[in-house]
Amino acid sequence: MQNSQLYFTDMWVSIHSLLSAMGDLLLWLLAFLLVLFCLLDVWYYLRLVAVLLRAWFLSPVFDITAEQSVGGHVLLHDIDMCHMNNARYLRECDFARISLYARNGVLKAARALGGTMVVGATTVRYRRPLCVGEKFELRTRIVTWDDKAFYLEQRFVSSKDGMVAAVMFCKQNVLRSSPDKILQHLCKRKVEVPEFPEDLQHWISFITASSQALKAESGPEKKNE
Repeated sequence: MQNSQLYFTDMWVSIHSLLSAMGDLLLWLLAFLLVLFCLLDVWYYLRLVAVLLRAWFLSPVFDITAEQSVGGHVLLHDIDMCHMNNARYLRECDFARISLYARNGVLKAARALGGTMVVGATTVRYRRPLCVGEKFELRTRIVTWDDKAFYLEQRFVSSKDGMVAAVMFCKQNVLRSSPDKILQHLCKRKVEVPEFPEDLQHWISFITASSQALKAESGPEKKNE
């Protein structure tokens, strides 16, 4: 009888020690997550992983200039004054571009060539607010490219009435490679550059003039950098 009591006592002590250790581990884990969420935009990286995983399972896009449409809806954390915050449009466009590049192979080809892509310029024209709870389609396509950058158009189309609520032009600079090299690597041939639409030409003229003005402000010693 005494041995049985000692056995259960030892077992209870072991369980209590295990629970105490698990409790301490949980507290450390919660503290780590708190610090992580304070220092990093964790939801951004989780969303990025989800976008890449989803693109992996979707059918490939073989036409480089084909339009990709992704669905979305305006959530509570997207809004100010009951409509989507203007900065959220840019965030959604980031994820849509990554999804497109993953599906059409541009992302993989750029990495194979040691290149990377960064946003060089964007312009958004807001035509009508997207309100909380409203569903929309974000339609993304590569319009054309030059020696240094891809040019994309992205449209927010309301699912309620089909109206284009916002339209964005994006210049995606290619570093350590070029659009032509990426597309030749991807398509195994020379790809003809599509014509530049008139509105895109005006936008490129604007950002080129802005760049030249900023270089002039920086002085002669900065112009060759």
